Amino acid sequence: MFGNMDLNEMMKKLQESMAEADTKTYTAAAGGGMVEATANGKFEIIDLKIDDSLLDDKESMQILIMSAVNDAVKMALEDKKTQALNMFGGLNLGQ
Repeated sequence: MFGNMDLNEMMKKLQESMAEADTKTYTAAAGGGMVEATANGKFEIIDLKIDDSLLDDKESMQILIMSAVNDAVKMALEDKKTQALNMFGGLNLGQ
């Protein structure tokens, strides 16, 4: 069913791949770089940079923070999905 790879070996490789992805970082910018958010593979925001010019414009700052954070988390999620699909892509699960 899984070719030459047994289920335990496949799950071990998947866990290793996912653990490696947890250490990756994903940075997204909003407002032309006025706000940058960095997430890790655990979908945690680990860094946030805000241009000083936004400090007097709370509403714009909030919108740009939300945008940058959402984009960084989305990047991390898409990368995890891609890794999982690549892991299972070589398997012929229908046989």
